[in-house]
Amino acid sequence: MELEFHQIDLRFEPLRRRDPLRERSIAASMAAIGQQTPVVVVAQASGNPILVDGFKRLRALRALRLDLVHATCWDLPEQEALLLGRLMRTATSESPFEQGWLLRELRDRFGMTLEELGRRFDRTASWVCRRLALVQELPDVAQEHVRTGRLSAHTAMKVLIPLARANKRDCLRFMEALLKAKCSTRQAEILHGGWARGDAQVRARLLANPALFLRAREAAQVQDPADKSDLSLLFDDLGALGAAARRASTRIQEGAMQALQAQEVLEAARAFRQVQSDCEALFALSGQEPADA
Repeated sequence: MELEFHQIDLRFEPLRRRDPLRERSIAASMAAIGQQTPVVVVAQASGNPILVDGFKRLRALRALRLDLVHATCWDLPEQEALLLGRLMRTATSESPFEQGWLLRELRDRFGMTLEELGRRFDRTASWVCRRLALVQELPDVAQEHVRTGRLSAHTAMKVLIPLARANKRDCLRFMEALLKAKCSTRQAEILHGGWARGDAQVRARLLANPALFLRAREAAQVQDPADKSDLSLLFDDLGALGAAARRASTRIQEGAMQALQAQEVLEAARAFRQVQSDCEALFALSGQEPADA
């Protein structure tokens, strides 16, 4: 079917984050060869059909100032169409926030329980609770920046959510500093470390000029490894080891070990055994050192 833009209900658009680079690519492709894949809508008893998949395609067509969009209609209830649309999105991975937004919509709008959501997403109720916590703890304005692509989902999870849990006002002030400096996740974590360790004066300077704070921090850290003591190098190695362990734990908690193939399970088991052996050797060695070393 062919639909005009004003005939489409976009109530589910806030459940998906935007990717400006990807949308420019889609628009360029459509300008060259036209719309190749229809968007997906579901009918409702009264009112316009509801879009459940194809938001980037629709925005690309609008950017090209076209009037019509090619659509296909699924004969499904809204919640079933949302769940099926999620299963079909295999080209790009969902962010935890998109999962949280969808879970919240299914819970609040359609009354699905945590246990039912866990079954439909093939996850535990605990996983559902963690994803819901993301979108419930982060202020709405910060979520909107994640949705529009101004903030990465990873930065929001690593930096803004811990701040929001402690003080939402500080979270919003810190978010504005990140937007001002256009920080990467690594830079955001550096700023967060300076915020956590700093007093009120340091925090005020950081918020006023985050780019200057980053330049000063990077300049202070430029040091030839040959000039470092053995103890300093050891502390660097231990810090890197701990950071790697925390990153691996986060990836496992977010489902990296789910749905592994048989060969991948064997490879993962070998990797875990090697890491365990290396760490046990390190701990045994550290226990042999003199207590006053």
